Amino acid sequence: MKKAVLQLETLVCPTCVQKVEGAIRSVDGVDAESVKVLFNASKAKAQFDPEKTNAETISQAVRKIGYDVLKVSER
Repeated sequence: MKKAVLQLETLVCPTCVQKVEGAIRSVDGVDAESVKVLFNASKAKAQFDPEKTNAETISQAVRKIGYDVLKVSER
C-alpha cells in the first residue's frame, strides 16, 4: 500500500469534508478505512493499492466534485 496526501484549497464546512471523503473512497483501489480529511489543515490522506490507482487519480476525483487540489504527494 502507498499513501496519498492532498493539500486542498481551504475547506469551508463539515459538509465539504464529507464530500471529499466520499469522492476519495469512490476511487477503486483506495482503502476506504484509511481516508481522513483534516478540516483545519485542509488536507486529505488515504492509503491505496498502487496496482489499481495512484495519487493523481485520487486528486482528479476530488477535482471532479469541485474542490481545488493545490499539491499532491505520494509515499
